[in-house]
Parts: sequence; structure tokens; C-alpha cells
Amino acid sequence: MPTYTYKQQPLKTKSGWSLEKRDPQFIKFVMPIWEWLYKYYFRVQTSGWEHIPANKKVLFVGSHNGGFAAPDMHMMMYDWFRRFGVERPVYGLMHPTVWQACPPLAEAAMKVGAIVAHPKMAIAALRSGASVLVYPGGVEDVFRPHSLRNKIYFAERQGFIKLALREHVPIVPVISSGAHDTLIVLAECYGIVQQLHQWGMPWLFGIDPEVFPIYLGLPWGIAFGPLPNIPLPVPVYTRVCPPIVFERYGREAGRDRDYVNACYELVRTQMQKELDNLVKLRMQSQN
Repeated sequence: MPTYTYKQQPLKTKSGWSLEKRDPQFIKFVMPIWEWLYKYYFRVQTSGWEHIPANKKVLFVGSHNGGFAAPDMHMMMYDWFRRFGVERPVYGLMHPTVWQACPPLAEAAMKVGAIVAHPKMAIAALRSGASVLVYPGGVEDVFRPHSLRNKIYFAERQGFIKLALREHVPIVPVISSGAHDTLIVLAECYGIVQQLHQWGMPWLFGIDPEVFPIYLGLPWGIAFGPLPNIPLPVPVYTRVCPPIVFERYGREAGRDRDYVNACYELVRTQMQKELDNLVKLRMQSQN
């Protein structure tokens, strides 16, 4: 494994609000770790990378799985860097509370390309010539119940559609199957804890968790709340889907609510079809 020497740089902007924190040397440092996980722990099978344009920025839209560990996301990142090199930038939108809840993790994520999930940062990344990766469903998606593991879930968030329309970029869906089996989400109890909060119970660390799952997984056995987890060694299948190009783009298209709704349903439906096919492929491979 290569030795990585951290070179501290002066903090010029608030964490997560800069494109300059991405560090190719740090990415090279973590690549052997990702490679071992890819080949031996998750035994990843992937397809569809030919759908990514050689010299064109795109908006990658994914549905991620497996709790905060999100192994499918990390395996996608490994595939990107091993195919295109660490110098070709791709930025991932990350929830702002990560910087508040776990600053060291957020700092490491920024070196790989994480930026705050805000339209201004997404636009800045695209206009720099880079591609952007977004998981619209957020924490609700990554901790969705195990019974919904084969469903595309965006929590009705449509900001990614408006972003693609206004910035004139195609959407490339990225999907996976298997990662949601790296922990088993039994139930979602956010409504209950939200009511308790309204009655006076404070949020841990002062952060609204947005979800409160009960799940089976490592290292806790059974966990209550969105705790970090160690993913089980389950085979993961990933796929990069064909680009989705809309009929019209521009600011007016992004302001047209009916058109945005139609584009949203097109993406969600197309991704669900692709996921259904990937699930069938995974089941056939395991039989």
C-alpha cells in the first residue's frame, strides 16, 4: 500500500463549500483499500461503464444502500477512478450534517470529492467541467426498510431534475443490487421519535436524524437509530445505465412544474426498470 503524506493547506472557505479540497494523492492512497473490498469482500460485478461519455460532464443520479457505510457508493467511486484515473474529477453531493456530526469523516470525504449538497456547489462543480454524483433519496433512501430494498426511492426530491435542466447536462443513472443486504433494516420509527422530540426530548448532538431505523447488522447486532455500521460481506452488483436526455433544457424548462414532474417520473421509472433487471441477473447468478 502506498504511503500517504498529508499536506495541510490553509482553510480558505467553510468546509464542504470548495472544489479545491479534492486530493488526487489521497485518492491514490485509499485505492488499494477499495480494491481489496471490491475484489474480495463485496466481490463486485459491474456493467454499463461504456455509457459514460469520454469527454462530457454528466449528472450521475443514484439510489444508494447499506446504511452510512453505503458500500455500493464506494465501489462505484473505485470503479470510476480505476477506469478514468484520479485526475478526472467527479464530485459527490453530501448532506451538510455530516460536517456537524463527524468532521474527520467529512474532511476525508472532501479529499475524495465530496461537497455540500447545495445547488450552488453542484452548479459550480458542473461549470468547472466535472461530473456530479447525487443520491436524491438521501438518508431516507440509504436506511429504507429491507422490504423496499429493490425499489428506487427519491423521497419525492426533484432538485436534481431542475439542476440537469438548467445546466443542460444528461442524467446517467447508477444503480446497485445487494448492498442493502449488508444490513437488514427492520422498521422505520422516525415518526415516533419526532413526536418525542416535540414533547421535549432533545436530538442527540442537536441534529435532527431525519430517520430512525431499527436494523440488524455489525457491530451492534441490533441497532436503534442511524448508527454507523460495518457492512456484511455480501456480493454487490452495480450498473451504469444509458444516459437520459430530455426533450428541452434551460431555465424555463426548470421552472415548468409539470415538465419537471414528467422528467422526474421518467428518470424514476427508467431506473426502476434497470434495477428490476439487475435484481433478476443477481438472482440468476446466485442460483
